[in-house]
Amino acid sequence: MLIAAPFIDALKGKPVAHVWRGHSSAIFLEFGSLTDKKRLDGTLGQPGGELTLMIEWSWRVERPRSILGGSWSAERRWPSMFKHLIGCQVTQIDFLGTLPEISLCLSNGLRVVSFMTAEGQPSWALIARQPNLGNLCVKRGKFYVEPPSP
Repeated sequence: MLIAAPFIDALKGKPVAHVWRGHSSAIFLEFGSLTDKKRLDGTLGQPGGELTLMIEWSWRVERPRSILGGSWSAERRWPSMFKHLIGCQVTQIDFLGTLPEISLCLSNGLRVVSFMTAEGQPSWALIARQPNLGNLCVKRGKFYVEPPSP
């Protein structure tokens, strides 16, 4: 888990600044200060945080004793669920299972958890722009750090 330590240190204490939906059931949690991003066509896209957690699919938001919702919940419920995350600070980052899934504990008692339910690898990435650490993900069942972009 030493490979994940710089990412944990960078993320701990950061507030969730923005949550948005990607393609299908992918979600993106943006942490820290936001920066405007432009798409290739020049239009304004979703803002990016200092760090981003991307979970491609199979995720849930947990209360202390129940599930608030997740990737299989009615999509109309997602915006109100995401609002519960905004402004909360990351208090703890855990990695669960033999094939590492990510779990973020937030200051309001909620937890965001990835859990791949299909063949392959866990499908999440922690993207660190500030500090520019690269991307933490899982490849071949182990943590993998993609080098920072130039």
